[in-house]
Amino acid sequence: MNYILFDGPARNALLPFTFTRPVADILIGIMTIRQKWEMRLGSTTTTLTEEYLSEKFPMVELEENVMINASFLPNDVLVEMVSNLEPNQAIFKGDEVIAFYTNDEQEEVDFDSYEILEYSEDCLTVENTWDIFSKNDSAIREDFEYLTEDRKSQPIPKSVNVIAPENIFIEEGAKLEFVTLNASSGPIYIGKDSEIMEGSVIRGPFALCDHAVVKMAAKIYGATTVGPHSRVGGEVNNSVLFGYSNKGHDGFLGNSVLGEWCNIGADSNNSNLKNNYEEVKLWSYETEGFAKTGLQFCGLMMGDHSKCGINTMFNTGTVVGVSANIFGSGFPRNFVPSFSWGGASGFTTYITKKAFETARLVMSRRNVDFDEREAAILEHVFEESKKWRKE
Repeated sequence: MNYILFDGPARNALLPFTFTRPVADILIGIMTIRQKWEMRLGSTTTTLTEEYLSEKFPMVELEENVMINASFLPNDVLVEMVSNLEPNQAIFKGDEVIAFYTNDEQEEVDFDSYEILEYSEDCLTVENTWDIFSKNDSAIREDFEYLTEDRKSQPIPKSVNVIAPENIFIEEGAKLEFVTLNASSGPIYIGKDSEIMEGSVIRGPFALCDHAVVKMAAKIYGATTVGPHSRVGGEVNNSVLFGYSNKGHDGFLGNSVLGEWCNIGADSNNSNLKNNYEEVKLWSYETEGFAKTGLQFCGLMMGDHSKCGINTMFNTGTVVGVSANIFGSGFPRNFVPSFSWGGASGFTTYITKKAFETARLVMSRRNVDFDEREAAILEHVFEESKKWRKE
């Protein structure tokens, strides 16, 4: 069967992360949503997403296709239902479509002509930016159980101080010595060719993805995910870093999400709790205002390619767009549009020529090309985000 993951109605609520990727390529738990579906279905997937993203994330349409709403994370029951779909059947949870079986001749889908299958079980969904960290505990546990079933972990080195070793899984090539791992409160997954440097203290649930690094004497609380090739140090609590991002020094990151190719300067901190303990509101790209999160703890949402200088201070509930460069003393405002350059004293436009030069240098250090597709995506984001910048 040909499976296609589509963005669905949550796409705009997941900006700035979906400026540069489909919903399917959001990392939560140990894997991206796409990786979860592909592993469980035993099949590759393609993507129905925004037109400007479609060259990098193409859609392959065949005569018969199953479309899957990427906001829904797979579980055993859901995967079985999706695998058994027949033509003109659709799976709904309440008013929201999860998946449907269609053919390439159907230009528009009329669900009134479909047989509706109700999905009534609980399942994880990613429909807001803050879901990525607030549901990361459950996502790590589900991924850990699936990835480690009937598999044997690499041995835990004798120098490691460990609690609940049965909840720890170490992949081949991982390096860790003289660290403390406490998996009594949740599983700890240590990915292939990753490294945890000496003196680090980690409490689960925790996922260190392939080739990622925990720097010396880091303090990490669950539920935290460090994406592939990313690096963390200092104090981190309940945060998700996508691939190739760095928070390599002392400073606090809590209840936060960093996209790809982000860099947090030394001794930078974010607040994750308001002084009056009230509910945190986050900038919404949908309403162009601040939306209630229902959370008391909520930190920093930072889009791809954004950076901050040393000693940067982020207020509770700060949203930073794509390719922003933040520096200087004081607290920058709690919504920083894409391609902004500056800090608390004000921002100017970070022109694409300069931003692309930096991106090219940063990516080349990890042997990744900044190609024309990447440039075209960022050019689109630059134009789309103009209305929020004070030019």
